[in-house]
Amino acid sequence: MTIFYRRLPQFDYLRPQTIEAALLALSDAEPVRNQVFSGGTDLIPKLKSRAIKAPPQVIDLKGIPGLDYIEFAADRGLRIGANAIIREVARSEDVSAHYTALAEGASLIASNQLQHRGTIVGNVCNAVPSADSAPPLLAHDAEVAIVGRGGERRVAIADFFITAGVSCLKAGEIVREIVVPPPAHGERSLYLKLAARGRMDLAVVGVAAAVVVADGMFRQVRIGLGSAAPIPIRATQAERHLIGKAATAENIGAAAALAAADTRTRSSHRASADYRREMIEVLVRRALGQLAGVDVGVEAQLQ
Repeated sequence: MTIFYRRLPQFDYLRPQTIEAALLALSDAEPVRNQVFSGGTDLIPKLKSRAIKAPPQVIDLKGIPGLDYIEFAADRGLRIGANAIIREVARSEDVSAHYTALAEGASLIASNQLQHRGTIVGNVCNAVPSADSAPPLLAHDAEVAIVGRGGERRVAIADFFITAGVSCLKAGEIVREIVVPPPAHGERSLYLKLAARGRMDLAVVGVAAAVVVADGMFRQVRIGLGSAAPIPIRATQAERHLIGKAATAENIGAAAALAAADTRTRSSHRASADYRREMIEVLVRRALGQLAGVDVGVEAQLQ
């Protein structure tokens, strides 16, 4: 599909120095996602291609100091500020050590250029089902800290996505940070992405898993799925099926089948709905098998 870009439409450009100033500048008449940006890697192309109507003004959060943090504490977990770029999250030693799925997901988002400009918070706020950061954040049970003129609220990442391209942000609200709880003792995680051109393409499907296996039994299981529904989702039936069960190929296979059955895949120019569903089952089996150290016999299917 060919896209002919035009010049940017006319709008006022604001670069506030505080969150309070940014909140005051927000228009209640326009969706937040069409007004606010940090990296601009999604909003600017949409404005150029006229995919969205230009708002009266766009608000650049990059001018607000102190929002580019990536902070980890063993007792509080991980905090990712609104201006923390994707590349820094992918390369963070703390993220790699404690939240492997998130580090892997961040590293697979688009090109080096986009990773040095775009932000993890922006990737989440786009609320697209193929976002590579979303399944890992679901698997890590993250929360989104939202600030508005009336105060702050926290929303579980699973409740942040409403429908394709739409989040739970209300008029006059922006995301200040993403908060990820400390990992459980013995927790292991990973993210698997299937795409025609790897990191340079949107995910046909994406699967993240975070598990704790002790004494050969699944003690904790969280599975996040991308491109499996209009929004990123948790594979809750598969999770419940595995808790307290032995880490065997049979149990993992049954859980993977449940994960695929719990999806609402759709067909597009990248893949059919049936193919996505089949690949979700394959990737869930592969992810759980790798994390549990169980041979589930799916490697050949992904070559």
